[in-house]
Amino acid sequence: MKFYCSYFMLLCMISNVSCTTTKYVTYEEDAPGTEIGNLSQDLKIDPAEDPETSFKFIQKTNSIIRMRQIDGLLTVGEVIDREQLCQRSPQCLITFDVVAFSKEKFQLIHVEIEVKDINDHSPQFTHNETHLDISENAPLNSRFPLDVAVDHDVGDNYVQSYHISHTNHFVVEVSTREDGEKSAELVLIKTLDRETEEFYTIEVTATDGGTPAKSGSTTVYIRVLDFNDNSPTFEHNSLKVELSEDSPVGSRVLKVHAFDPDAGVNGEVVYGFIEGSPSEVTRVFQIDLITGEVTLKDSVDYETKKSYELHIQASNLGDNSVSSTCRAIVDIIDVNDNAPEISIKPMTSTSDGVVFITESAAKESFVALISTSDADSGPNGYVQTSLEGHEHFKLQQAYSDTFMIVTTTTLDREAIPEYNLTVISEDLGTPPFKTVKHYTIRITDENDNAPMFSKAIYDISVIENNIPGSYMTTVVARDLDVGKNGKVSYSLIDSETPDGSPISTFVSIDPHSGSLYTLRSFNFETLKEVEFVVKASDKGFPPLSSTTLIRICVVDENDNFPYFTYPVLRNNSADVPIPFNAQSGYLALRLMAQDEDSGVNSELSFHILEDDGKLFSIDKNSGDIVLKRKLTASYGDILQIKVSVVDNGRQPLSSTATVRFVVTDTGAQEDQVVILLQSKNEETLEFDVWTAVIIGFAGCCVLLLTAIIILTVTCTIKRRRRNFGRDAMYGSTPLSKNSPSGSNIYSGPNTFLRHEGDSMQPLYEDKSLDFEEKLFLPCKPFEQTLLWQDEKYCMQRSSNTDQLSVKDSGKGDSDFNDSDSDMSGAALKRGLTTFQPLARGACNSAGDWKSKPHVIQTRNIHVPPGSTYTVGFAPVHNTTHVSSHSWRESHSKTNMSNTQRRTGTLPSYSAHQTRVEEQAETVKDAFLVLGSSEVATAF
Repeated sequence: MKFYCSYFMLLCMISNVSCTTTKYVTYEEDAPGTEIGNLSQDLKIDPAEDPETSFKFIQKTNSIIRMRQIDGLLTVGEVIDREQLCQRSPQCLITFDVVAFSKEKFQLIHVEIEVKDINDHSPQFTHNETHLDISENAPLNSRFPLDVAVDHDVGDNYVQSYHISHTNHFVVEVSTREDGEKSAELVLIKTLDRETEEFYTIEVTATDGGTPAKSGSTTVYIRVLDFNDNSPTFEHNSLKVELSEDSPVGSRVLKVHAFDPDAGVNGEVVYGFIEGSPSEVTRVFQIDLITGEVTLKDSVDYETKKSYELHIQASNLGDNSVSSTCRAIVDIIDVNDNAPEISIKPMTSTSDGVVFITESAAKESFVALISTSDADSGPNGYVQTSLEGHEHFKLQQAYSDTFMIVTTTTLDREAIPEYNLTVISEDLGTPPFKTVKHYTIRITDENDNAPMFSKAIYDISVIENNIPGSYMTTVVARDLDVGKNGKVSYSLIDSETPDGSPISTFVSIDPHSGSLYTLRSFNFETLKEVEFVVKASDKGFPPLSSTTLIRICVVDENDNFPYFTYPVLRNNSADVPIPFNAQSGYLALRLMAQDEDSGVNSELSFHILEDDGKLFSIDKNSGDIVLKRKLTASYGDILQIKVSVVDNGRQPLSSTATVRFVVTDTGAQEDQVVILLQSKNEETLEFDVWTAVIIGFAGCCVLLLTAIIILTVTCTIKRRRRNFGRDAMYGSTPLSKNSPSGSNIYSGPNTFLRHEGDSMQPLYEDKSLDFEEKLFLPCKPFEQTLLWQDEKYCMQRSSNTDQLSVKDSGKGDSDFNDSDSDMSGAALKRGLTTFQPLARGACNSAGDWKSKPHVIQTRNIHVPPGSTYTVGFAPVHNTTHVSSHSWRESHSKTNMSNTQRRTGTLPSYSAHQTRVEEQAETVKDAFLVLGSSEVATAF
């Protein structure tokens, strides 16, 4: 097929088509390779002058005839059997068309090869023997037809003569029928006498005209019957009639009649075809036994057989009946019953009804041959042919009834890929027959179009953290050409990503489908966009290509947790100072956070997850943490909340942190060594009737004691506010309310910090093996001064910055009775309640408070039921470290959740409590109820 197409492309580029008819003769049974003729010699084309000269069949033929391409030498390809190829046609032709290429010349050659017959067949009779019954009174010259000998050869090689063996009573006569065949008859030339000779045997021989002649024979057995007075006699011994080929089956052809003068059965005549009539006669015709009417048994066709010869016999029903014969010739009359036939021989085709021509063909290029024929004769067989469908093609006569389809202009497959033409052939019969044949001319492609992408730029979005090998998209480039010229393959043009990596390490492309796949996982935070070029190439020669830009935008995925940037976290927590007197609406802290993602994934919101005191609210957008209520001592010294920052991703991510607000002494003006720290319990004590009774009784006591404490404290403050107890506790350096420089705050796990302006530095940190956290309170050294004898200790409460100066003689008296005091010791003792601890030093005072349950009762303070209070205190003596204590209560069932088992600082509590008293003035006095035999001291 490739061979044919290559020549076809060359052929279609040549114009000015001409045609020549060349005839040759060959004989059947010639050996393969026998030369038939040489086209280059006959057409006077010298291949030596033009090396490009070549000859080619327009349409592939069978292997009977072969042709050498370089010079057009025709030879026998295989043994030819004329009888099989053309049967008994008088002329046997092999026709085909050849294209001769010579430089820019183009010549169409119509070749006709006549196959001559050789005498390779002998005549043959239908039957090897024939039986005849003849009456002894048969008249002279009576004729008796014989079987026709058949010879498959034609012309002179066909049967030419018949002969019989020697006999005195019969001779043979040969006649030529309408169809050209020769037939033989026995003719009676001498009267028969049954008594003399009853049987005769005659051998009939048929001989053809070949050299050497061939023959065939048959034997005729004749029996002479006894005398019969009369025998049937035909009105006509021979007849000739015409029958139209379009006569329907059952039509009457002819009718014969014979007379028999005898009476009875001897005069009844029956008709029939003689024995040995040809099968084609008995197949097409039938005769009525009684009437002798011949009718059409099957349709006849003039184009198949133009004449029939019938031999009819008539005989009576008597004994020893002798038959008579009649010869009838039926000539078939041609009618215009055949429409013209159209045969299209394309240069190349892959299916019937389709012709191919390249789009690069020039004007007047040859496309196909159209041959017409009509089996009818006379005007019924004359054909006129025309072409309709498109002006780009026309008909040009080549020879006889053969035409060429040629182009009238240049072609463009992309504009018109195929043409549907109509070939019309019409004969000249009455009425005329018309044949219409539709034919398709398809334009073959030339690689004159480059692949074109559907988009100049492809924007692709890929979610980061994609799985390597994930499908991204498919680029599509379409080539208007077809076949290999339109088959597109895709490839990446080498380039680099912004970080210098080859693009081939990031993406891959399927060369056949154009599908793009990822080779690695993208990270939005490091690579937000990638651009590269894809090339599409066709398979034509030479190949054509085009490119497109691929832009990959990496889409952010919520794969990064937000994190706090302020305050700075340590172990996921931070300590933030807060003034003890912060009012409702006070901005305690502004949280700051960051998320490495972008877009909605980086939109953050802040939330409070845990806030036991319900003190704080948070703006989810700004992260501002604001007090909802005024800060009081009841909330404790350390206010802990748990916050979270959440992004706005489809599957949000979050981070949490613990923020501890440490109450500072900001603005404290008076010393305070005893404060109350409220701790929220995990368990709520059950409220019952007895609890209500106790609370009511305690309330009455509080009212009574409040009056006594107010009177006592007022008098004490007025008389001894400047020097009472100042040197004994803190020397001469009181805490400043407005200056936080001397305040101490607890700011982190196991860390004691001193606040100086805006800076914090660790002063002491202790991590014991049992994780018990201890804090040592630093203070200015002072001398130990006992307020009472027997190492009594004082629990002091004050509303101003004056401190009591306590002197102890060691005998149980004091300077309360001195002249510098307007208040006697006894009076003071009456206003104070003392307690006498067991023999112990200052260092184990905290241990007692730790080991024994202590209940705080206050007046004018609303205490939630079930809450436990822990007392912070400072003994009055001059040492560097007052006391070591822990706020974790081992005997209490409640959990000090707001302190988280961390050490408190007494100065902070003192300042905090002082500020509370000054602002609220709700706590007037307090007393301590001990769980031991100690006597509580009230101030």
